[in-house]
Amino acid sequence: MIAQPGSLLVVEDDGDVREFLAGDLRARGFQTETSGSCGDAIGRLREQSFDVVLCDVQLPDGDGLSVLRWCQQRPDPPVVILLTGYGSISSAVEAMRAGADDYLTKPILDDDLAESLSRAMARRIDGPHLQPAGVAAGAAGAAGAAGVAPGVGDELIGRDSRMEQLFELVETVAATRTTVLIQGESGTGKTLTARAIHERSDRRGRRFVEVSCGALSETLLESELFGHVAGAFTGAIAARPGRFRQADGGTLFLDEIDTASPAMQVRLLRAIQDREFEPVGGVCTERVDVRLIVATNNDLESMVREGSFREDLYYRINVVTLTQPPLRERRADIPLLVEAFRERFVEELGRRVGGVDEGAMEYLCEYHWPGNVRELVNVIERAVVLCRGELIRADDLPETLRREDSDVSDLPGNRLKSALADPERRMIVDSLEAYGWNRQQTARSLGINRTTLYKKMKRHGIIAPAH
Repeated sequence: MIAQPGSLLVVEDDGDVREFLAGDLRARGFQTETSGSCGDAIGRLREQSFDVVLCDVQLPDGDGLSVLRWCQQRPDPPVVILLTGYGSISSAVEAMRAGADDYLTKPILDDDLAESLSRAMARRIDGPHLQPAGVAAGAAGAAGAAGVAPGVGDELIGRDSRMEQLFELVETVAATRTTVLIQGESGTGKTLTARAIHERSDRRGRRFVEVSCGALSETLLESELFGHVAGAFTGAIAARPGRFRQADGGTLFLDEIDTASPAMQVRLLRAIQDREFEPVGGVCTERVDVRLIVATNNDLESMVREGSFREDLYYRINVVTLTQPPLRERRADIPLLVEAFRERFVEELGRRVGGVDEGAMEYLCEYHWPGNVRELVNVIERAVVLCRGELIRADDLPETLRREDSDVSDLPGNRLKSALADPERRMIVDSLEAYGWNRQQTARSLGINRTTLYKKMKRHGIIAPAH
């Protein structure tokens, strides 16, 4: 909800979209003016001050960058939010680097619009402030407005509210030595979050040491973590320091901690609680100053109830918990991630690929991404390698991704959805014709809001007749 609506200028050359947005914003309490071109928008901005400018990236006499740059030169610049279709995501990212506050992808959804405007008005009321710090190297300038910040990695990029909450928690816990538990599915970027915490802490000048507990047997994991003395086992010719010792003064990240055996959990509990241990085969106790971050893709609380994970260890590591959302639950971030990875691989592979066309982007945004961000990285690298033109097209994407809809079309829920599609389309068209294609009256007659009607028209390919 937007607590304090203000004045707003909508810059959009599509008359239907402009009318839809203006009506919706006025209903929300905004004093709303409209414009259809760069020149007209700048003229209005000269004459009147606005709190927020919603500006399309592509306009008939230029682009949103022109309006953005003009706004930035004002003594009291408005907050600028860009509007973009899938095919112009690269332009949106470029504009955000130039200082835009946010972007919305068409068709614009109610929740996205409300959330973006809430942030915009908060910035307008409170004045400039630090954005939640995300992680972005591949999109190194792509901007605090998107919920990202330069410096540590590239997969932790996002403007989704859950990612912004994650960024804020990273900033909060980084300054402490508190143990952090990171939960999330495989491939969501838990390692990058751990690195972000380390890089923002006073330990950033010391080592960040990572151990994947699930990749090692119990014997090897014990030696890997705590080290061993010479002669501790066959082949142990010389003493070797463990990861706890290597991370002394820095941060130790234990991934897949849920795979640790009961015996290893006992040793970990003592090492975490007291920061002391004995190397394998040794009798001398070693003490270390280590900041511990652990991660899991399983439900540790359920494992505790089942007896497969120690309750005392769980409470010891579960001091602060960060949850990494799966990619399918933050689809609005997919275009930003796609653009960041495209730029990264274009540079690394020396390829000339200028963007992603609308058809390919729609596939990428609709796919369910079981492998999360890690899978998206691989898909974009493959697309950059195989791309034969200047834009990544649907044919450059894996066949399994492109045929996802047909693969699931026989499921009962999808058969029902398909069966209901035609009657729904006929009902919408009949209602639009009955009300002279007035969307507001049509939406009211159907018992839905205008945004929902707009989305349904888009999905069914319903286009208003030319007058």
